[in-house]
Amino acid sequence: MKHRSRQRISTPPASQSLYQKTILPSGLRVVTEHIPHIRSVSIGVWVDVGSRDETEANNGITHFIEHMVFKGTTRRSMREISRSIESVGGYMNAFTSKEHTCFYARVLDNHTRLALDVLSDLAVNAVFPEKELEKEKGVVIEELRNAEDDPDDIIHDYLEKALYGRHPMGFPVIGTEENLRGFRKADLLAHRRRYYVPSRMVVTAAGNVRHEEIVELTERLFPKASPKTSDRERRRPNGRHAERVEIEKPIQQAHVALGTTTFSIKSKQRYPLLVLNTLLGDGMSSRLFQNIRERYGFAYSVYSFASLLSDTGSFGIYVGTDKAHVEACEELVLKELDKLKSRPVSHAELRRTKEQLKGSMMLSLENIPSRMMRLGTSELYFQEYSPLDTIIQEIDRVTSGDLQNLAVGLFREEQFARVRFLPTSVKERGARSIALAAKKDGNHDS
Repeated sequence: MKHRSRQRISTPPASQSLYQKTILPSGLRVVTEHIPHIRSVSIGVWVDVGSRDETEANNGITHFIEHMVFKGTTRRSMREISRSIESVGGYMNAFTSKEHTCFYARVLDNHTRLALDVLSDLAVNAVFPEKELEKEKGVVIEELRNAEDDPDDIIHDYLEKALYGRHPMGFPVIGTEENLRGFRKADLLAHRRRYYVPSRMVVTAAGNVRHEEIVELTERLFPKASPKTSDRERRRPNGRHAERVEIEKPIQQAHVALGTTTFSIKSKQRYPLLVLNTLLGDGMSSRLFQNIRERYGFAYSVYSFASLLSDTGSFGIYVGTDKAHVEACEELVLKELDKLKSRPVSHAELRRTKEQLKGSMMLSLENIPSRMMRLGTSELYFQEYSPLDTIIQEIDRVTSGDLQNLAVGLFREEQFARVRFLPTSVKERGARSIALAAKKDGNHDS
């Protein structure tokens, strides 16, 4: 077997960057950012696997594994895991997305070794104890049901399904209750064996941390080589869906989401899209907020959003409003989109929007966990780190013409998917309540 040495990558001294990257012989990447003036460290162990790597039959398994790793490893019990980081004043958590899984912790810098030791233990040595399996299924099913009771959150899952159809991008990250009930320990082990391999892993650390220390620890704690795997290549979504979905729920407020598919995070158009999203629906000064909430008073919550992934993306708008104002709100949204297509954005509004976007980006980087997250996503999507100054320059280059061209290409009403959650009528809710009360009384009498 040919020996592979570490690959050390760092930015030139002139950049004054404290970013460093090392690729281990196993293919695992270690990325750090040294911030010497603080006393904490945020560490993440990333795995390049998410819900889009699933099938309809095992949808939800990636998220379920994220839960189950905390139930015990070959080295730690469930209780020892929960106490390990909290006992030194830190915190630990995890998340699963469409394309990634991340286990992360934040601790004081003198507990860096402990944090990485625990996180690696979760990612490499979890045993998925049978006695905890059924219990955790119940927990995740409750999480799923809780999400269904939160319409302004779950509507985004419905919109993705309306956008992507039966493609895995349309699968909910949490999965389905039927799938969750059917998962076995063998299923979890097989999925982990396939995807939790060093070549699909990235260790990131930001804060008062030494790069060489993280590299040394990672080499010791993670497998030395990636076993051969039959990785399934991610299937790119084909075409656009524009489904219209309308669902009645026992809720007080109507919820509306409109959206369309876009380009990937690697597209140069991402910078005009960031500016366009900020101008249209990010914050109190945005056009949607000023029009729908401030001018008409039709909504408490209204915003736009963009989600860009490795080979696709989506752009959407959400409005929470009274059932009587649903049609009016949708019409106002479409009018705002038409304005962006037909009228160039003024120089003053463009400058103000750019400053808002740049300011929010820079402020977010005062948060150490955010810097660690940025290291992970940058590595997984671009295999390199873009300094903030470079991103700021790209934002500054965006012109009014760029925004108008983007709007013309993106905002085609016939290509927008729409999801509505509508309250059941008061009369219908009353009839159901009476029927339920009669049923309960009948059961009581019997």
